[in-house]
This record gives sequence, structure tokens and C-alpha cells, in this order.
Amino acid sequence: MKPFLLLALALCLPFGSLHAQQRTLPREDYVKRIESCEAIIREFMADPATAIPGEILQRARAIVITNQFKAGFILGIKDGYGVVMTKRPDGAWSLPAMLNAGEASLGLQLGGTAIESIFVLMNDEAPKLLFNDRFNIGVDAKAVAGPRAAEADHVNQEFLTIPVLVYTKSKGLFAGATVKAGWISRNDVANRFFYQTTYSLPELLYSNWVTPQPEALPLINYVSSITR
Repeated sequence: MKPFLLLALALCLPFGSLHAQQRTLPREDYVKRIESCEAIIREFMADPATAIPGEILQRARAIVITNQFKAGFILGIKDGYGVVMTKRPDGAWSLPAMLNAGEASLGLQLGGTAIESIFVLMNDEAPKLLFNDRFNIGVDAKAVAGPRAAEADHVNQEFLTIPVLVYTKSKGLFAGATVKAGWISRNDVANRFFYQTTYSLPELLYSNWVTPQPEALPLINYVSSITR
């Protein structure tokens, strides 16, 4: 691609991204986002090198799955999307609420690349940080690289008390290393449109007032099955 086209693309991306967050996308786009997040966690769990240990999943209070990407050789624009699910007091998992996500740096290189991450939130306070405009992972709450299933002997009580455990496919991260993994924020526009509701994030995550859409059920069922 010619240099001036690269520059034009880089200059357009921030405005396009912001505009996309403020307007309603076609419903099928939201379905694809939820399905891609389901595919991400299934791929993580299928490989012991990236899988999350069962003990951590059983203690999890919330799970965030993100697909973040970097585009634009010159400006390096970072953006993305994700979903968050919380475990309610009765043990049932909430429906997946959609998020905006950006500025991830773990494993990103120059050019158009993507990083898939899972954040396991280990206490009841961490998910509620999403009620604010933006949750900066590793800044607003301590975040460390979580142990993998292949390193199950590294799971100890210390990990179970850290607010956010980060899982990515990036190499070079080791269990317990403190990390900053960009930001996530609530996407009320997407959630209200997709779930056909006037409720916002607190009600979506902590009540049963909103009926899950059929396309969200496979992700809910899968997360429920791996966290027992």
C-alpha cells in the first residue's frame, strides 16, 4: 500500500472507531462479537499452554474476554471490543454484556495485529469498576499474569487474592508478573440495542431482569461448564 494511503487510513481510524462506539451497529455485528469471544475462550481452554486452571475459574467473580487490535503503521491506533460476565450470588453467570476495549500493548507489534485476552476478576469489587467511564487494567486494580493449566503447581493463595489475573497468548509473560493491559469500558449503546432493554450494565450483570438473547446462550453455557 502506498504511504499516503497508509497515512489516510491511520488518520481515519480514530474517528471511525469513536463514531462506531456512539452509534448502533447492525445486530449481526454484535452477534459476531459475542461469538468471537466464545471462540477465544474455547481456544484458550483447549490448550494447556494457555488454559486457565480450574481452581482459579471456580473462584472467579467475573470474566472479561477481549479482542483488541492495532491498525495503522504510523499512528498505531489501538481499539477493540469484548464482553464481561459476572457470577451472581446464586452461582449463576450473567449474560455477556458488551464492552469497548483498547490500548492493549501485550504482544502487539507494528502493523495490523490483534491480541486476544481473558481477564479473570477475583473479587466482587473489580467488576464494579466498569460502572465508571473506563477501567484501566493494572492501574485501577492490580493485575498480574495468571498461571496456566500447564503450571497448575504455581496456583497459590496469593493468586486467589489478586484483583485481576491476565491471560494472553503472548510469549514472555510469566505467572505473577505485574502487567498493564489497556482499558475496557461499558458499551451501553450496544447492550441496550442487542438486549432490547433500557437497563444498563449494573442490571445486566447483577439482576435477572433481562432475557438473554439466543445467540448469547452458548457462551453463558460454556462459561458455566468450566467454572463448576
